[in-house]
Amino acid sequence: MTFETLKPEIKSIVSNTNFTIDERLFKICELLEANIDYYNWVGFYFKNGDKNELKLGPYVGEPTDHTIIPFGKGICGQVAVSNKNFVVPDVSAQDNYIACSITVKAEIVIPIFVNGENIGQIDIDSNTPDPFTEADERFLEFVCAEVAKII
Repeated sequence: MTFETLKPEIKSIVSNTNFTIDERLFKICELLEANIDYYNWVGFYFKNGDKNELKLGPYVGEPTDHTIIPFGKGICGQVAVSNKNFVVPDVSAQDNYIACSITVKAEIVIPIFVNGENIGQIDIDSNTPDPFTEADERFLEFVCAEVAKII
């Protein structure tokens, strides 16, 4: 599937109120991981209450020990502070990187905004070196905007 063909699927999942928010987020993770070859771990992190940390939400992929990430630490923690997309073509070249798996070669993290506030992010790891393009960024920004409607 292409990004354009996945967009209506995302909208359909988001608007399906027969499922809880977490179930919908999990279904989005499943959809992306199953349909984009180089999306090997797909998950959501959200601000943990009033704490300056992120808490792992629904995800698909290898289990991770990184269920809580302090703001500023790793790629996800940096996005929580910068409010900007972060594309890492080669994780081995990143100083402030938290390794989830030795097979991960690249990562992309896109923030989720609700009323202008960064409340979380989608995090995608790839076992393929340098797979992410501007098209991935634009598509994942779309996904995050859709998710923001139900958070």
